[in-house]
Amino acid sequence: MTTALRDLIANPNAAELELVARYGMQPEDVRRERLFGAFAQSGLPNRRMEAWKWTDFKAALTTLDRPSTASVEDPIPYDGALVFKFTPTGFEAPADLPNGLSVFERGEAQALGAAEDVPMGALAASLAGEKSRPATVLLEVTSSDLPRLHFQFSGAGEASFARIVIVVRPGMAVTVSESHLGGAGLEASVIEFGLQKNASAVRTIYQRGSREEAVASTALVHLDAEAQYTQTTLSFGAKLARLETRVTHQEPSASVTLNAAYLVGKGLHTDITTHVRHGANSCVTRQLTKGAVLDGGTGVFQGKFFVPRTAGQYTDADMQHKALLLEDGAVVFAKPELEIYADDVECAHGNTCGALDDNQLFYMRQRGIPEKTARALLTQAFVAEALEEAGELEELLRGEAEAWLGAA
Repeated sequence: MTTALRDLIANPNAAELELVARYGMQPEDVRRERLFGAFAQSGLPNRRMEAWKWTDFKAALTTLDRPSTASVEDPIPYDGALVFKFTPTGFEAPADLPNGLSVFERGEAQALGAAEDVPMGALAASLAGEKSRPATVLLEVTSSDLPRLHFQFSGAGEASFARIVIVVRPGMAVTVSESHLGGAGLEASVIEFGLQKNASAVRTIYQRGSREEAVASTALVHLDAEAQYTQTTLSFGAKLARLETRVTHQEPSASVTLNAAYLVGKGLHTDITTHVRHGANSCVTRQLTKGAVLDGGTGVFQGKFFVPRTAGQYTDADMQHKALLLEDGAVVFAKPELEIYADDVECAHGNTCGALDDNQLFYMRQRGIPEKTARALLTQAFVAEALEEAGELEELLRGEAEAWLGAA
């Protein structure tokens, strides 16, 4: 089978051949075979694929090498949280679990719907069972009073893969944080949320990597009636960092908030990609993404709202992307999309890219504020709005953004 999969990838590079070899060392499993086959249809995503034309993993990952840089320290506090750690060589879960949370470590691969649409998610799901790690970590939430669940992705190695499934039972709630801290040449993870009727989830993502690392984080979210999902992302990029979220409103009156901020320096790349399907009536989506990019950095935003003809009536959706090019040589690619077939909806989107306001800079410098400090303050105020839904972690994320801007 590994030979057939290798042949399926067009002109495989050394990194893809290594991934095929890793798959070949896994136990035989029909579902794992389908997952890796979904990845192998395209291989590492590349610029010839419309959804990946600005984030070319095949060009960036010619081999799977261990970076010379170590993982950064995790800024998100552990106090009071239930911490799950994923590294290239292992997995660590809390020893004691509270009532209302069940954790199951599955050794076998699980099916992944529409795996062909998320090739890096399919890759993560197919290789997540390497070494001493479970193929799937399944969490069942049956309480509204759990500590925050914190998932940490770090550690040195050539590659790291993880798959997490969170099921939130009717009327229950969960708060989740994630830290993607680098250390592996390739870190690929997929996390799935199943929110049942009137359930809610709040998710906060922190990502920071080096110029030697590639990160692909894929989230798949399914909402039943009246469920609520709130997501806040702060990304500083890596050699390539793709943070992708795909949401399906599958029953009426669900609501989603998708906010993100990206701050990208020289030689780094961040891609915030989202796809929201309004597959039920009377659902609400609010999305705000803000970014700031320095000379030599690249920011990517791709957002799409899809509203079918009959199931998506009474949709209320708004998407906004705003970016600052802080220096000459900064690059931002943006592609907001609305694909609407229903005729009774309220949908809007906006996209702006530009520089800091010269009048505001002049006003602050006239009052004795140095130019560098004035630029940092204006940029911090600009991105802060995108972090307001992070709850208890808002101040921490704002502090991380402020520290980056102060050092930029």
